[in-house]
Amino acid sequence: MSSLGKGLASAALGALLQARGFSVRLRKLDPYLNVDPGTMSPFEHGEVFVTDDGAETDLDLGHYERFTGVPARNTDSISSGRVYSNVLEKERRGDYLGKTIQVVPHVTNEIKDFLHIGEDEVDFMLCEIGGTVGDIEGLPFFEAIRQFSHDKPRGQCIFMHLTLLPYLAASGELKTKPTQHSVKELQSIGIAPDILVCRSEHPIPEKEREKIALFCNVRKDSVVAAYDLKSIYEAPLAYHKQGLDQAVLDAFNISPAPKPDLQIWNDVYDRIHTTDGEVNIAIVGKYTQLEDAYKSFKEALTHGGMANRVKVNVSWVDAEVFDSQDAAPYLEGFHAVLVPGGFGERGTEGKIKAAEFARTRKIPYFGICLGMQMAVIEAARNVVGMADAGSEEFDYEAGKKRFEPVVYHLKEWVQGNAKIKRKTDDNKGGTMRLGSYDATLTAGSKVAEIYGSLTIEERHRHRYEVDTKYRAQLEEAGLCFSGMSPDGKLPEIVEWTGHPWFIGVQFHPELKSKPFAPHPLFADFVRAAVESSRLV
Repeated sequence: MSSLGKGLASAALGALLQARGFSVRLRKLDPYLNVDPGTMSPFEHGEVFVTDDGAETDLDLGHYERFTGVPARNTDSISSGRVYSNVLEKERRGDYLGKTIQVVPHVTNEIKDFLHIGEDEVDFMLCEIGGTVGDIEGLPFFEAIRQFSHDKPRGQCIFMHLTLLPYLAASGELKTKPTQHSVKELQSIGIAPDILVCRSEHPIPEKEREKIALFCNVRKDSVVAAYDLKSIYEAPLAYHKQGLDQAVLDAFNISPAPKPDLQIWNDVYDRIHTTDGEVNIAIVGKYTQLEDAYKSFKEALTHGGMANRVKVNVSWVDAEVFDSQDAAPYLEGFHAVLVPGGFGERGTEGKIKAAEFARTRKIPYFGICLGMQMAVIEAARNVVGMADAGSEEFDYEAGKKRFEPVVYHLKEWVQGNAKIKRKTDDNKGGTMRLGSYDATLTAGSKVAEIYGSLTIEERHRHRYEVDTKYRAQLEEAGLCFSGMSPDGKLPEIVEWTGHPWFIGVQFHPELKSKPFAPHPLFADFVRAAVESSRLV
């Protein structure tokens, strides 16, 4: 079933293999028919993770990067929609020479071709298939990996299956039958798991472990327990304790196995559990009912806490609640405020009020993507005096002009040596400013001090930009444009001079933060929150 932790198990295994000196790459195969998650609602699929090369991917790729530090690429994520799209494009071009196009071999070959990409670059390629065994959407993927394993020389490919061991409180026992049936379903399509990772809320008795091994046709030491943890960053050490990495090396007949160096993860564990205090930070957004919608933000704040050895208590505040009322009753008591990205007008008035609250109360404020744009609109309205300041995005959504657009639709920009052009009515999927772009920082600014550099590279995902024609008025009021695109046309960072910590960024720094390498902006934001907590 979903949400058992396939992505986390894959990421933790990748980290453990790295600790033993091997190189790894992880990739995700999703059976849904969307070409990518870019146009899916956050309520449907959680956040969209963006790679350096501009791919919009599943949030599990965020786990892969956070645990291994290996930057994901657009070749590390594929869906049924992308597979079928590729197959149909080839059919239209005549690549199949008039043959009848079928799931086997054409769709399965497309999936296998994806699995082969870059396989010679690393020691281990870990490929996670989303969904649940038995789902009709996943059958082409299961058939493809069955074929893939036979195409490979013996001992070059193994299967790992994650299952649930439910606990029946009435009888006080763990039930192994769901695992047995899941394995039986896989075996019926020609796949025999080499390793079983069993998710359980309770310790797995030796008798149950032996039973699973017997009826699922695996070695007993290949039945690996996956228990609930206080922090996901305990997973590498927990899986190592349960013998997951050793089971994988045994399955590949790698002996003697290199001894692991777990110093990084021991340090991470220590920073999670040994803290010098705590801070309370509010995330003011509109997808607060589903925490996965802001997964990378929460993790980056946790990393910032590790850097400062404090526990970060994150509270989710629905921006719509104070769209038409004062934000103070909802935000008082927090040591800092973060306003994340988003699309559409819903909840934006609340985000503007959150920016005003942080600016006037001198509370640390971190605005990311739309959060930066709302901070600029707040400044234009309440400091510069442009009462009707707003965004072209909201006018377009409403179908009429209501605002003076301080934020406008991005029509063209430079990517490498090419000029990219977009129209308002372009298709939604893949048409934003996506991926990694350079920015130039102002010497002496707070962000230049935080980064320790005047040039940075960060990931973007947006189609609206702050208009520079208002820059002079805003800077005269005290809102400094401290980061710009190299050509000086696109604002990347704004900050209030004279404020303890008020920074807005157009990019998404949370996507590059890791527990063993916290992003400098998040590390310093949490530091500022600690300072704020001492003033309360």
